[in-house]
Amino acid sequence: MSHLSYRAESTALLMVDPYNDFLSEGGKVWPFIKDIAEEVGLLDNLRTITQAVRAAGIKVVIVPHRRWHPGDYECWCHPSPSQQKIMQGRHFAAGEWGGEWHPDFAPQPGDIVADEHWGSSGFANTDLDLQLKQHGITHVAVVGLLANTCIEATARYAQELGYYVTLIKDATAAYRQEMMRSAHELNGPTFAHSIIDTREFIALLPQG
Repeated sequence: MSHLSYRAESTALLMVDPYNDFLSEGGKVWPFIKDIAEEVGLLDNLRTITQAVRAAGIKVVIVPHRRWHPGDYECWCHPSPSQQKIMQGRHFAAGEWGGEWHPDFAPQPGDIVADEHWGSSGFANTDLDLQLKQHGITHVAVVGLLANTCIEATARYAQELGYYVTLIKDATAAYRQEMMRSAHELNGPTFAHSIIDTREFIALLPQG
């Protein structure tokens, strides 16, 4: 566990892809992550974290995936396997319930909502880096879905851009346990400055 403390004026919580399709009963992806999500207490941990960071005056940044629109990816030269799954399953469809925010994690006044990312990284081809820098952010804590895809890609990119990166390992989920292990025990330590759980993160926050 890091001895770092997070300053409100320079820290942001990156909430990645908080859509109904991921986080709600009836969502298209929820059945595939439900077991691990319930095992780690994902929803309760996300609620605890968002409440605590707001109380501490820390900026919440929504980092949303591209909402599927008819025709997306169909004529691309090199859609990724994940993009092909989104195309086939019509995940996070624009104008549909699955593409709406989970009600507990919808943006609130003062939050930042970054441009939607087409791939796994919340930084690639979006305004996320610009938004963070314009708000004086140097430290990011990354939560949401999925641990080994969008969370890992966004956190890796953040480190490459010079941010101090924290992964909160029980505030994410994946399809399988080996994917969680890879994200937090194998790959995460190569780029993340701190890999902690919800309880440890909360203890490091400034008092609101």
